[in-house]
Amino acid sequence: MTDRTKQHYAKLCRMYLSAAVNQLYKPEIEIRRAEATIITPVQECFFHAGGSWHGSAYFKVLDDAAYFAAMSRQFESFLLTTSFNTYITRAVTGGKLRSEGRIISYSKQLILAEATAYDDRGREVARGSGTFMPSAKLLNEEIGYI
Repeated sequence: MTDRTKQHYAKLCRMYLSAAVNQLYKPEIEIRRAEATIITPVQECFFHAGGSWHGSAYFKVLDDAAYFAAMSRQFESFLLTTSFNTYITRAVTGGKLRSEGRIISYSKQLILAEATAYDDRGREVARGSGTFMPSAKLLNEEIGYI
């Protein structure tokens, strides 16, 4: 891995962790070439009335993992999620979720990535896939890419 690539991954991690929403979710992130892992504590403040994690929280951890897998190959501009499908297969009520994202297809105009989320026991609890495209917004200090 080149120094430029190592710096890119470190800047992406700082950008992700500095986002206001992540002050609430308190995730951890690791980025590798075409892959990303997000570890997020399951907090009751994100539960629905039925007593388990709300679908929006599943979406977030899946989208984040797929997104940063895609960003691992994008050195110039901020990507936009253009679509994302989420499939929840198991209710989560505690512990931590590990979401693993990876690129399926990559071109300059469109990136397809998927993610799978696992509970503390290693059981799959959700999966999703999405498309991502470059925006006009450049990666820079203004958006936390430092």
